[in-house]
Order: sequence, then structure tokens, then C-alpha cells
Amino acid sequence: ALDKISAERRTATRLVFTAHSIPTSMATNCKYELQLKESAGLVTAAIGHSQYDLVYQSRSGPPTQPWLEPDVNDHLRKLATDGIRDVVVIPIGFISDHMEVLYDLDDEAAATSREIGLNMIRAATVGTHPRFVRMIRELVEERLREDADRPALGTLGPSHDVCPIDCCLPPPRPPQRPAPATPA
Repeated sequence: ALDKISAERRTATRLVFTAHSIPTSMATNCKYELQLKESAGLVTAAIGHSQYDLVYQSRSGPPTQPWLEPDVNDHLRKLATDGIRDVVVIPIGFISDHMEVLYDLDDEAAATSREIGLNMIRAATVGTHPRFVRMIRELVEERLREDADRPALGTLGPSHDVCPIDCCLPPPRPPQRPAPATPA
């Protein structure tokens, strides 16, 4: 996707990695953001690019509940205000082009980009690419072997196969105040 940007503008192009937003209360007790940042950094380093951001899409729920930000459309507007002319949007948090990717990126983000004069190219999801399918097979085979060497992904290391009991705990609830006594 980056190669679709003209060579003279490619180094100034911003890579914008997207993933599904989740409530910040969920994100507090898990490695979701850390894993996404690690993945985006590894991809960026592998292609020799330096300008990238991680943003979120598909927010839902009541507006009073905080979710991970920035939203992809808000971020595109900010990039345009900052003078960025080209972006490659990379749905790193999604395996296939399902409705959230198609609507959020190909419809909404593309419309936002047109509205603000930002050249947006959307990278494909991995889908059934042979290298991705091979990686999934290798991960399954690795876990089937008792003595399997489990190579680390960047600095995070391999993840657990079974979630421990304290994995992704909800945030502590505020103490409940006792109900006022009712007169007899």
C-alpha cells in the first residue's frame, strides 16, 4: 500500500494502524494496547518507515463510557491540520475485510479523507494470504509439541496458551453506599 504513494512523498507518509476500540476499563487490565503498539512498531521497522500512529475504530456503547482513542476519523482530521498529505491506513487489529473494516475505513475514513483533502490508501487485511495461513499453522504445530521452542514476538515474548485466572480483570468497582433507612 505504501508503494501506491508517489516516491517523492513516501517518506512523509504517515502509517495509521487501526484496531477495534474497547472500553478503557477493559484496556486497563490487559495487554491489548501494548500488543497492538508492539505489532505496529514491528511492521513499521520491517518496512523501514518511521512515521506511524495507532488509532481505534468501531467504538460503541454509551457516550459516557470512555473507550480507547483516538478515533480514526478524528486522527485523520488532526493529521491534515498538521500538514500531513498522505496516509496509509492499516487495519492491524483485524484479520479480514468484514463489515467493520469496510464501513469504518472504506466508507467513513475514506469520506473523511476526501472531505479534508487527505490522500488515504487502505492496506489490505491479511485474510487468507499464504504467509499468514502458514504462520497460523506453525503456531498450532508449535503448541502441539511438548518441547516446542516458542519464539518471542518483539519484546513482549510469547503469550500464554490458557488465560490465567487473573487475566483481563475488570476494574475494581467503587464501594456501594448503603441504602438510606426507611421510616417504620
